[in-house]
Amino acid sequence: MKLERLIGILTILLQNERVTAAQLAKRFEVSRRTIIRDIDALCLAGIPLVTRQGYGGGISIAEGFKLDKSILTKAELGLIISGIKGIGSVSEQAQVDNALDKLGANSAAATPVIVDLASFYKEELTDKIESIKQAIANEKIISFTYDYAKGESKRNIEPHLVLFQWTAWYVFGFCLLRKDWRLFKLNRLWGLKTLEKSFAKREIPPEHSNFNKHLNEDKWLVAVFDKSVRYKLIESYGHESFFETKEGLHFEVGFTHTDYMISWLLGFGDKVRVLEPPEVIAEIKRLAKNIFSQYEGDI
Repeated sequence: MKLERLIGILTILLQNERVTAAQLAKRFEVSRRTIIRDIDALCLAGIPLVTRQGYGGGISIAEGFKLDKSILTKAELGLIISGIKGIGSVSEQAQVDNALDKLGANSAAATPVIVDLASFYKEELTDKIESIKQAIANEKIISFTYDYAKGESKRNIEPHLVLFQWTAWYVFGFCLLRKDWRLFKLNRLWGLKTLEKSFAKREIPPEHSNFNKHLNEDKWLVAVFDKSVRYKLIESYGHESFFETKEGLHFEVGFTHTDYMISWLLGFGDKVRVLEPPEVIAEIKRLAKNIFSQYEGDI
């Protein structure tokens, strides 16, 4: 912590002509005496700091001293700030402000990149992430109820990682029910508890370290979309996912989860016609009939 604080103090002094010991003590949540010791340590390290007493006084770097301020370039600092703020969208704000302060980044906070990793249920998401992070740090088993296609399942896992991928947050760990490594989406798990039972951290096998393997594209969709929904295809799969024909936008893509793909297709209403695979066509027909029957008496 001391080294981190010393770097933070030096960064602040580089970006401010003068700052008081009281201001530094408040910023780093330590005593004024601790800050004085830190200043002495920086002086011993060869940084010529000057302390002036009285009104307008404070601590500053000696005039004329040349110190390379480009430890991080402006672009590099901007990337770090964007990353911190992105994590900040699902973390405690005090931690984010503290990290930015230690970088002396408040004056450089106007980065042109905004990363928001939260969702409409941000408060619950933040609580889940913080709880899982603590469980990982303390090597404690977590328990939760998980909703998936076949219903609900009670799971106990040894948590190893919290990750954001494929536009969602997940916890990755060793499932004690399945006796294997599993990935669980945070917005599907409820009743999260940290148990008293500890676990010894396992090495993650190489075959499980590639999280993309959970989304192997083993099925192929071929469909024709109306030209009016072009922007939606671009938004979801990019410009290269389709080409224009007389009939409309010819679209082909690999997919894994049939239920998810059908749900996505239904969002286009009558603006899409599926050509392959047959099981997707059959399921959409079945759902269309059921939807029609729900409103048949109202027509």
